[in-house]
Amino acid sequence: MSKKVIVIGSGVAGLASAIRLQAAGYQVEIYEKGLTPGGKMNRIELDGGYKFDLGPSIVMMPEIYRELFEVCGRDPDDYIPMEKLDPIYRAYFSDIPDEPFDISSDMTKLTKTIEAISEEDTAGFFRYLHEIYQKFIIAKNYILPRPFRKRSDFYNFPMLKKAIKLKPYDTADKFVGRYIKNKRLRQMISFQTLYIGISPLTSPSFYTMIPMLQFLYGVWFIKGGMYTMALSMERLFKELGGIIHYGQDVQQISIQNQKAEGIVVGGQNISSDYVVCNADFPYAIKYLVQDKPSKGQYTDEKVDSMKYSCSCFLLYLGMNRKYEETDHVHNFIFNEDLDQNLNDIFDGKKLTNASFYVYIASKADPSMAPEGTDGLYILMPVSNATESNYEWDEETVAYYRSYILNELKKIRGFENVDNEIVTETHITPLDFSSKFNAYNGASFGLQPILKQSNHYRPQSKASDCENLYFTGSSTHPGAGVPIVLLSAKITAQELIQDDTGNLFDYSVK
Repeated sequence: MSKKVIVIGSGVAGLASAIRLQAAGYQVEIYEKGLTPGGKMNRIELDGGYKFDLGPSIVMMPEIYRELFEVCGRDPDDYIPMEKLDPIYRAYFSDIPDEPFDISSDMTKLTKTIEAISEEDTAGFFRYLHEIYQKFIIAKNYILPRPFRKRSDFYNFPMLKKAIKLKPYDTADKFVGRYIKNKRLRQMISFQTLYIGISPLTSPSFYTMIPMLQFLYGVWFIKGGMYTMALSMERLFKELGGIIHYGQDVQQISIQNQKAEGIVVGGQNISSDYVVCNADFPYAIKYLVQDKPSKGQYTDEKVDSMKYSCSCFLLYLGMNRKYEETDHVHNFIFNEDLDQNLNDIFDGKKLTNASFYVYIASKADPSMAPEGTDGLYILMPVSNATESNYEWDEETVAYYRSYILNELKKIRGFENVDNEIVTETHITPLDFSSKFNAYNGASFGLQPILKQSNHYRPQSKASDCENLYFTGSSTHPGAGVPIVLLSAKITAQELIQDDTGNLFDYSVK
């Protein structure tokens, strides 16, 4: 009889772990607090037929998405039909809103755009790409796909020799500034560390591989939006024989003698051979792991003292028209005072100079909005709920909504945007906390500062409890959908290795 695994949470990493383990012969059951799959990779539907991805929206590294289906013998195109976007996004700058730049992953087009922004920095831009590509290859082959169970997994000569080439003590901002002087070009590159919830002023330099991945490999769109990925993972899991229980809020992980034996849900004990926890690690270790010895180093005080990512304020606007002035799915509106914007986010201040992102999925898939209209998904990075020195009340929501709409009105085609809204809703850091158990309302989990990355980050295998595994953005290797899918792969491999004794080869050559 196959061994039973309970997975807590059907976020991206929970579903992907469950799929891998079900395919490997385990009997897997997922217990999910919400009523739909995907966690933050979810959907919001508004009156009239407006559909929005709730959180993640940009598809990078599509081969990692596809591999999950291929490993189960399925054709990914039957589940997540994708198209490559070109341009990958449009960049607007607040001081020149009528002169946007279209950023392409076609090298000829990209070169011309970089020259138009700053010809004298173009050679430096390609030096940046050269340097960060070398770091990416090291990270891709030796850091991101492997666990760090014990200190010696990192502190050994071959690994340290690789890690030192990442120049880990360099910040993203300083690294980019070494090659590029133009303010706008620097903003366009360094701003994207906010994709994983950290400021480029404090982020380790190797996270500037995020824009490099877009420039060199492109950005993709899944038909139906990102939520198609969540629905397709649910479908695949069920096809493999897996079971999902929705509306089941797990209260506790059952632990005896520092060994996980199941979960408590609705006051009932449900036993299993293994437990995989996809709830946000800080929340899970503080509230679901109630056995103190099993927490290991992650005491309540330690959890509270850790550094957390920023959060997001999101507006979802159903509009009464199509915006023919732009045909771009992804649009970034950069404030000219980005450093002030970044400092204010991480100092907890209410933002007065803010950059934000506008995602118009209906440009790539008209079914995402009623005929003849567009839906606008607008994301603004903000302080997390614990660090912000202001309340998330109706006044704050109205303030940020007004700020965003006023900035949008400066862009050609959006001059009357506030009068074109027919339906709307929003999400604040408090919603991330209540709906998704994101600790401190931090949308991207633990901040990936150096002391919370790689071997310093919580790992998949619980350090002080047998048969318990964690997965998701607060565990190694970190946040972002492709990276969280890697987290799920590591988690499944760790559990299989412990169960079967078959070791995975993570050796560094």
